[in-house]
Amino acid sequence: MKITVINLKKIIKYIFIFFVIAIILILLVKSLKTEKTIKQEEKKTSLLQCLKYELPVTRVVEESIEENKKIDIGIKILSMQIGMFNNITTKDKEEQNLEEPIIEEESIQQQEDISKITEPEDLENKDTKIIDENNIKETYTNKYKDVKINNQTDYDISQVLESASYTVENKEKVVIYHTHTCESYTPTQNYSYPMTDSYRTTDLNFTVSKVGDELSSQLEKYGFNVIHSKTYHDYPSYSGSYGRSLKTLESILAKNKEAEITIDLHRDAVGSKSNYAPSVQIGDEVCAQVMFVIGTDGSGLEHENWRKNLQYAIKVQSIADELYPGLFRPIILRNARYNQHLTTASTIIEVGATGNTLEQCLASMKYVANVLHKATE
Repeated sequence: MKITVINLKKIIKYIFIFFVIAIILILLVKSLKTEKTIKQEEKKTSLLQCLKYELPVTRVVEESIEENKKIDIGIKILSMQIGMFNNITTKDKEEQNLEEPIIEEESIQQQEDISKITEPEDLENKDTKIIDENNIKETYTNKYKDVKINNQTDYDISQVLESASYTVENKEKVVIYHTHTCESYTPTQNYSYPMTDSYRTTDLNFTVSKVGDELSSQLEKYGFNVIHSKTYHDYPSYSGSYGRSLKTLESILAKNKEAEITIDLHRDAVGSKSNYAPSVQIGDEVCAQVMFVIGTDGSGLEHENWRKNLQYAIKVQSIADELYPGLFRPIILRNARYNQHLTTASTIIEVGATGNTLEQCLASMKYVANVLHKATE
């Protein structure tokens, strides 16, 4: 009978070695896993912190009843979503064909678009046509080239027309004012207003004063220094308007002695019909027609400058008739002085009539400004 002897010491030794090796392996694996987890958490925490401070909406704080700690709800939600992004592989990104925007090219394109928008409008190559509807037939007594003049005085102006040339010495200053500041136009959806009187209002946003603002703005583009007075002269009393506007003009000129061009901007008086709307189409725009009214000393008041004023108006209108035929109606020459005795380039300009809209009158001003500019070149 064979007897097997078991060496208990050796068995215990091998078991001990096995367990030691197993523990070492477990600790090594755990160590590697922990290091990877820490790196992932650091990456996640870094991204979350960045989002926390770049996106204020993530900084919503909730009080935890169980742990008595402050938890960022936004961060809590985002941490759940960020895990999805961590699983996107390089292959996934390539399949999605993600591209970074080319900011430089976009900026260049935006600059090109802006340059197109801000490009100056071509004001001189447009077809012009008088609109006969709601207009009245032109009447005139004299003509200088294409400029028509309705002489309502007893003066023979033939000699004036023979030398109808006037040069403005001072191109720096233009004075715009309104003897009838409250004159207004047919209301529209964009310019609706309660009338203080028939086609009159004290709200200067709807009167010839608004047209004066537009003319001022357009003239300033050409380098003119414009003085625009919006003082009421026909309110509360219409009677005596010219006496009050004379004081305003004298006060302005006392401080600007070099000014030659003064414009009393009006709206034509109410015609036979309330829808009387002298208009002209320039390109695609319907514009109100405008008209010079020049005074003389026919009323007995001293006015040595009226011939020069007339010559200046003819020069301006000659240019207008070349660029925009029909924009200006015939010049009216009258006996009244109209405060035009103070300078040698003083005029009344009537813009539209009661049937015109404010939009039509505003549209006219860029063309009037261009003409006035060319008359000083």
